[in-house]
Amino acid sequence: MYLPPHFADVSPEAAAETIRRAPLACVVAQTADGLVANHLPLHLSSDGTLIGHVALANDLHRQLGDGQEVLAVFQRDDAYVSPRFYPSKAETHRVVPTWNYEVVHVHGRIAFQHDDKAKRAAVGMLTRDAETRLNGRDAWRMADAPADFIAERLSQIVALRIVPGRVIAKAKLSQNRDRRDAQGVATGLRGSGHAQMADRIEARLTSGD
Repeated sequence: MYLPPHFADVSPEAAAETIRRAPLACVVAQTADGLVANHLPLHLSSDGTLIGHVALANDLHRQLGDGQEVLAVFQRDDAYVSPRFYPSKAETHRVVPTWNYEVVHVHGRIAFQHDDKAKRAAVGMLTRDAETRLNGRDAWRMADAPADFIAERLSQIVALRIVPGRVIAKAKLSQNRDRRDAQGVATGLRGSGHAQMADRIEARLTSGD
């Protein structure tokens, strides 16, 4: 990934937050049939391991051997940045459009698990993450469904783990603009429906990063 220094200063905590906020990863792997990409929600465990599952019908667990390297790409918010957002445009017109975004690339080695315990754990962790965030105290739990139904569904998946080796994070949040233009971008993004990204740009301006 192209990574200019001013977009690379992302703390491990911020990278983990991106993964938790945007858990649907694009998992890319090299196979005998060429590159394959699968979009999989992944749970970030406390030791950095990524946990998820694929459908039994998905050939990925047959195409890859345990320990093979994969790349998991997580993308948080992204937004178009119009030249009209920059106050400096009115003075110099020396501005062009760009795109702001936050991504994390996790290079790691994958392993698949076919046992019931691993599959229940993977589904349970992913469900807890998503349900707690969406429904809070009213979160759906696996125990809410009939046991035989859950067992039948679990028989149709394969659990997986990705042990990270290298993590590269990029936050392109107008750090290459002066303070006035960066604030202009935050204001413009807030007006175009990207309030969360605007908040993070303003947080950086407040912290002096």
